[in-house]
Amino acid sequence: MLANDNDKDSIEKETERMSAEGIRVIAFAGRKILDKSKNTTPEEIETGLTFIGLVGLIDPPRPEAKKAIEHCKTAGIVPVMITGDHPLTAAAIAKEIGIIDQSWQKVITGVQLAALTDDAYKEDIENIRVYARVSPEQKLKIVDTLQQKGHFVSMTGDGVNDAPSLKKANIGVAMGITGTDVSKEASHMILLDDNFASIIGAVKEGRRIYDNLRKFVKYIFTGNSAEILTLFVAPLIGLPIPLLPVHILWVNLITDGLPALALSTEPAEKNIMKRPPRSPRESIFAQGLGIHIIWVGAFIAAITIATQFYAIHHKIAHWQTLVFTILCFAQLWHVLAIKSENSSIFKMGLLNNKPLLWAVLGTTALQLAVVYIPVLNNYFHTQPLTAAELMAAIAISSIVLVVVEIEKLVKRKKKSNA
Repeated sequence: MLANDNDKDSIEKETERMSAEGIRVIAFAGRKILDKSKNTTPEEIETGLTFIGLVGLIDPPRPEAKKAIEHCKTAGIVPVMITGDHPLTAAAIAKEIGIIDQSWQKVITGVQLAALTDDAYKEDIENIRVYARVSPEQKLKIVDTLQQKGHFVSMTGDGVNDAPSLKKANIGVAMGITGTDVSKEASHMILLDDNFASIIGAVKEGRRIYDNLRKFVKYIFTGNSAEILTLFVAPLIGLPIPLLPVHILWVNLITDGLPALALSTEPAEKNIMKRPPRSPRESIFAQGLGIHIIWVGAFIAAITIATQFYAIHHKIAHWQTLVFTILCFAQLWHVLAIKSENSSIFKMGLLNNKPLLWAVLGTTALQLAVVYIPVLNNYFHTQPLTAAELMAAIAISSIVLVVVEIEKLVKRKKKSNA
């Protein structure tokens, strides 16, 4: 390009100024070809050009991008930009949307990355937030090094050159609109709207599903452990077998089944995107779930057996119906208590998950039908309870709700003091 040193300096300064404002810069140059009959090669045409000027293109981030980045950070997700833009342009955009908001967070180019040793890069990788003009091999290196540092890496891309890093990442996400067939084939997921905010929405939905799966496991396993302990311990201490096979079948099909299915519709908790990511190697029984299953199951069994002992000691003829009813109601109180891992049911209310509310009310109605309808009494070997006995069954079983709420209160206090 024909330009003196002063012209080159001014062009470079103007290019850097525009790039620092987040503008993509294109330089234009040309030359006159006087002899059109002469066969000239492209190399000859592109030699001796005269500088014409610079053109800046503004490609602003989507309005929802900044909010999505904020959600990433509160959720413990570290966003990293890999772009083909000029490093100054990339840095300006990264600052605008919040990827860079600290002075120690770095921008690095492919040339600078190539100059780093593996050890030096591994030591500094967690400080780098923007990669500009890197090669496909370097993208693969970025993903691999982050994984070596113990990170769970999600990579987005749309080109053929992105395919190796998409395949290497823990979750490769290809663009559904602009993505090539090769990138889609190499990825684990395809983003249909090419919108980064959709990924954050998927993270939130994934956390909600996992939370509800934990609640399902907690409810089913706690109820089963309570039934097993009740049937096992009662004979050991000299009491009759508390439940008949038809009672156990009823509890497993109705009392366990309907509320457990309704738990899957529980909406996301308010703080779901303010929690750090869980380790992919973490067991579903972690964070106290296994302990909860054991102690709450034992507690339900204890109040059930205690009721059986009291009823037999006071010669209540239909003690088995009373025990059966308390066991069923205790599990219904339990499912209400575990609607949230930490928040109190008295704060959340019952109306945010109407399927669960209807499941609890429906199961309660079915249990009362088994107790009070004569035809069903014959099939289930039950007897009607007096009003006082029914109120006692409800009151005794509701202790489960109280103790689980106390458990959540202790957890909240420990978390606030941590």
